[in-house]
Amino acid sequence: MDIVRKERAEHSIAAGNGGYAQLAADVLAHAKQCGATEADIVVADGETFSVQVRVGAVDRLTKAREKRLGLRVFVGKRSATTSTSDFSKASLDRLVSETCTLAKAVVEDPVSGLPEAAQLGGDRPDLDLYDETVLGTETQIDWAKRGESAAFSADSRITNSEGAEFDSSSGRVVLANSHGFVGSYQSSSFSLSVSPIATETGTGAMQRDAWYEVQHKFARLASAESIGQEAARRAVRRLGARRVATKRVPVVFDQETAGSLLANLCSAVSGYGLYKRASFLLDQLGQTVASDRITVYDDGRMVGGLGSRPFDGEGLATRKNTIVERGVLTSYLLDTYSGKKLGLPSTGNASRSVGESPSVGPTNFYLVPGVKTPAEIIGSVKEGLYLTEVIGFGINMVTGDYSRGACGFWIENGELASPVEEITIAGNLKQMLKDIELVGNDLVFRGRIASPTLKISEMMVAGN
Repeated sequence: MDIVRKERAEHSIAAGNGGYAQLAADVLAHAKQCGATEADIVVADGETFSVQVRVGAVDRLTKAREKRLGLRVFVGKRSATTSTSDFSKASLDRLVSETCTLAKAVVEDPVSGLPEAAQLGGDRPDLDLYDETVLGTETQIDWAKRGESAAFSADSRITNSEGAEFDSSSGRVVLANSHGFVGSYQSSSFSLSVSPIATETGTGAMQRDAWYEVQHKFARLASAESIGQEAARRAVRRLGARRVATKRVPVVFDQETAGSLLANLCSAVSGYGLYKRASFLLDQLGQTVASDRITVYDDGRMVGGLGSRPFDGEGLATRKNTIVERGVLTSYLLDTYSGKKLGLPSTGNASRSVGESPSVGPTNFYLVPGVKTPAEIIGSVKEGLYLTEVIGFGINMVTGDYSRGACGFWIENGELASPVEEITIAGNLKQMLKDIELVGNDLVFRGRIASPTLKISEMMVAGN
């Protein structure tokens, strides 16, 4: 395998350590000369690789290296944000001048502005986010091919594929502002996904499913074979799916669908939805909003976490926030702007893309696992639904009304009896959170939002 270990993009890293910091200082000084009262700048420099294979052949391959600079300036309570990929002095001088001109032209916003200097992060913990491993093109193609091949080999009923995709990326972020804050960090990512198609013998009916894994460190990624085999298992088990009669029954959410439910909670506690009065959790701080089995954290300092970072998009130190504690809502997710709108301090959850103003985003948002295994949770259900996929966007975040297409398995006498599809599950998020009666012990992070298996005591399942 053509794997080497070296300093990745040495000139870029050197720039991040010194050159970009000086570049940021020069741009900020020029912004002040052009009339900015405050300003901040973010520089992102990185490379990405993606390959997709389908039925053993390379279907798509992309490789890119880019650097971008985003500038936000404030002229009093007026602000503007711009970006560029041209780092020449003439281009940056023009960017600064134009951004300040734009800021002077927009309407004032009384709560706009940078965080106070005293709030900005100072420590730089090593969160284990970066891997020096550089994978050759052939290695990455091989990983995708091996993942797909393992799915085909796992079961004769795997007859086709929507493809397997291997992605890798690495980069550095530098953030600086006119209060004197300068911070940077590196991160990397490696992922593999496999999407096989299974065909039922005799009827020719087809089902698809997928499996994937993401890690900061290449050595921690599960084998291509194990990912492909799990994808095949998930596709084959859906063969013979049927519809069920409409009834109210317990619903067990597997890891993936429970994660989507937790993502709904994450949206509901986001400061921007709250100050716009578009969340069913508005004015609920200190109130019981979920079962007492539910404790949720957002932890930006989790070592190796897929959403970890030493500081947020405004330069505030990240931290571990308790969002829900034994069912009681204890905190929202806030950046400086949404916090000011709500009369609350930032929680260090400013999320930012180059060229965009900060918004609110989770770091590692997760539900604390319980003690029950998934098998024990399924075993507690006499008749009900084991949910493995939700479809569509039938969620009203203002009222909490919830209605989504679904697939999964019907539970009979504590066992998975048969696959089911073309059904709808319905309820209200406010009640669903309170009706969680069992929490699994199987928490695994495959993204920034993660949950173990959950059992909701009763929901409407609509079928025939």
